[in-house]
Amino acid sequence: MDEWVRVDGEEWGSRTTVAAEPRRSAREVPGDVATAIRKAAPDATAYRKEKLVETMGKAIEAYDRHRFEEASRLAGRLTGDAPGVPEVLELAGLAAYRAQIWRPAGRHLEAYRAITDDPNYLPLEMDCARAAGRTRIVGTLFEELRQNSPDPDILAEGRIVLAGSLADRGKIPEAIALLEGAGAAKARRNPGDRHLRQWYLLGDLYDRSGDVPRARSFFTMVEVADPRAYDVPQRLKDLGPARRPRPVRRPPKG
Repeated sequence: MDEWVRVDGEEWGSRTTVAAEPRRSAREVPGDVATAIRKAAPDATAYRKEKLVETMGKAIEAYDRHRFEEASRLAGRLTGDAPGVPEVLELAGLAAYRAQIWRPAGRHLEAYRAITDDPNYLPLEMDCARAAGRTRIVGTLFEELRQNSPDPDILAEGRIVLAGSLADRGKIPEAIALLEGAGAAKARRNPGDRHLRQWYLLGDLYDRSGDVPRARSFFTMVEVADPRAYDVPQRLKDLGPARRPRPVRRPPKG
């Protein structure tokens, strides 16, 4: 729910990141979510239903305080006690993702998408499959994402994950072609976060392929746009100074 979670691009050169919104009390479970949790456990006593709502509040608080393993445990348990509540599945998936518990994260996010038809977490599902070595699933999920015509930022994140998956398997030329074929290499007057992250990934891929001038070019594009982005200053330092072109010797006259 947008009350406590959002997706941003932070650190998504390697793993997609989900950021937390400002803290909220463990008691502040939105009313519609609390009602859905109670309805999802029809055989439970009234006392038990309130304990389930309380568990959701504790899971929200743990997530907001960046205690992701605790949030994952609480929300994950709640998916069994009160099944089918989208907000519970969403929080369980995001918390497990941030805790790098990949398989449960992917399972919960997939269940959330099945209920809501919301494609926005597909890049996270892709990343979970990538971390689990399920490379074929990564490609399948990207095609599903592409067919949903999502927001450009979401599609770019999916493309970054797919390119990373290709690079994991040594298919660096294919990863570069994927990004550049989608226009990721173009210079931008006012680049957004997705442009910086794609430039950074292209710089990394060219560095890994041994093309130092191209790597330096993309890292420099990132640095010009945001000197504090990622570890770009160090990457440029590691590449060494750019070579100056040798002067052309002209033959003597006469």
